[in-house]
Amino acid sequence: MSSAAPAPRILLVDDDPNLLVFLATRLREDGFAVTTARNGSEALRRLDDGWPDLLIVDLMMPQMDGLTLARRVKERADLPIIVLSAIDTADSKAHALDEVAEDYVTKPFHYPELRARVNRVLRRLGDRVPRQTLVLGPRLSLNLHRREAVVDGRSVPLTPTESRLLYALAANLGSVVTTETLLARGWSETEYPDPSYVWVTMRRLRSKLEARPDRPVNLQTVRGVGYRLVLAPDG
Repeated sequence: MSSAAPAPRILLVDDDPNLLVFLATRLREDGFAVTTARNGSEALRRLDDGWPDLLIVDLMMPQMDGLTLARRVKERADLPIIVLSAIDTADSKAHALDEVAEDYVTKPFHYPELRARVNRVLRRLGDRVPRQTLVLGPRLSLNLHRREAVVDGRSVPLTPTESRLLYALAANLGSVVTTETLLARGWSETEYPDPSYVWVTMRRLRSKLEARPDRPVNLQTVRGVGYRLVLAPDG
């Protein structure tokens, strides 16, 4: 891991105190900045203090289980998640991966396996969106981890769906993201999502973010394909 780069931040959530201490220690030794929580409620409080690059969560926890926590997190932003679970069935893995997780590690496991999966997920997802503010021009910036935009110095809240679409666009800044991809990211739990959902949400985002929604600078349409998020031109 490069010493010049900030340490990737991980929120580790497990109700087993021994495993929590062991994993946190090993991950810190490998250069990660680790925050821990013993249950879902504590994890949500940790998120209020700062957003990590990756969430590692045990599936089976009392009070709030890992799947419920992951769903709550995904309502706020598209944070990458690795699920830990003693349940080793194909259906459980498929359900968790399809709905909320980038990867699924079955307990018991060897630490090097988890470390390899953490590195793989972070390489694929971790640094494509800035950790703090994405400045798109003199009048617009995005803080997707807090689900807000700053427009002409004014804070503008974003809905969970708006945040998910912007996250997908920001992760591919300057490139086209298809309507089908945005539909999958924004409405993954809807059985028969319609492309009009994307059109309506993008129109609403332009009304929030663009000075002239009918002539957008940052949120561009690529007709017949999808949308593109770009930096405002100089001047």
